[in-house]
Amino acid sequence: MQLYNNLSAKEREQLIIDAGQDRLTISFYKYAKIQNPELFRNHLFITWNELDVLGRIYVATEGINAQLSVPADNFEAFKKHLDSIEFLENVRLNIAIEHDNFAFLKLKVKVRNKIVADGLNDDSFDVTDKGIHVDAEKFNELIEDPDTVLVDMRNHYESEIGHFKNAVTPDVDTFRESLDLIEEDLKDHKEDKKLVMYCTGGIRCEKASAYYKHKGFKNVYQLEGGIINYVRQINEKGLDNKFIGKNFVFDQRRSERISDDVIANCHQCGEPADLHTNCANEACHLLFIQCENCKKQMENCCSTQCMEVNRLPIEEQKALRRGQGNSNDIFKKGRADHLAYKKDLRNIFDTIKPKE
Repeated sequence: MQLYNNLSAKEREQLIIDAGQDRLTISFYKYAKIQNPELFRNHLFITWNELDVLGRIYVATEGINAQLSVPADNFEAFKKHLDSIEFLENVRLNIAIEHDNFAFLKLKVKVRNKIVADGLNDDSFDVTDKGIHVDAEKFNELIEDPDTVLVDMRNHYESEIGHFKNAVTPDVDTFRESLDLIEEDLKDHKEDKKLVMYCTGGIRCEKASAYYKHKGFKNVYQLEGGIINYVRQINEKGLDNKFIGKNFVFDQRRSERISDDVIANCHQCGEPADLHTNCANEACHLLFIQCENCKKQMENCCSTQCMEVNRLPIEEQKALRRGQGNSNDIFKKGRADHLAYKKDLRNIFDTIKPKE
């Protein structure tokens, strides 16, 4: 019984090319009690592998978080399988605005302690007592209300390339960091302000809204389906788009363009740019923003040192990496000191200013 990938990314890419079929990029999540995550994981892998599903899926006792791609011809079979699982029947599927047949090149279904690393003790509050879900139309109304504080629940490298107008964008590296910072800065407005949150697909707000209600916030709202679902709704209903820039996504595409605005800058030269890239030096692989000119001059690397290493024969590169593991830069996501125009840390207490 195969419970793992037996093809490399390059081999899988060639199979997708040979198949000549369009694939749909999809994400979904569901909080639910899963008694045996390991058994559930195996069931998903066996079934989805047969349907040629590729992607990154996390399973835990608290539920499932999935980002994947499926051949368009297999979508109905995939949906039928989801509906056969009681807690996933009619689950909301966030279908990408821009599809890429190579968004994912492997099927990875992993058992984790949590489906989102939030660092919270779920036993200390009622995770089912969530905020009010709102659609795109209601969301647009709420964020024009002077008594609303709009908060982006994503990390700095996500909001750096795109966010909603007038949103507070905490300059944090992790979801967990933002939770206490936001609560502290809004502690005097738990009853008189509307706390409206959004994230990529809704999963972070699902937990955050329950956490903030537990902390005493009386008016808590969250954008149903996140940015992905918002964009689909404004396109279908002809609503005003309040999002500027690009939406960061966690697959090979790295982003979807929502508006023509370029609100970020190249981390190397400072020119307007919003394309994330991974340093070509496999021993670094830092995620950062690089314009086309710097990409050409720096050969897709984040520094001259990495460029020199990347020019070495592959065997010499492997010898240098042997026993070293990944550089810590891989986790910095645009904050490495050698990036001249990296996003600087700011004091979140100075950036969150509830409207008077």
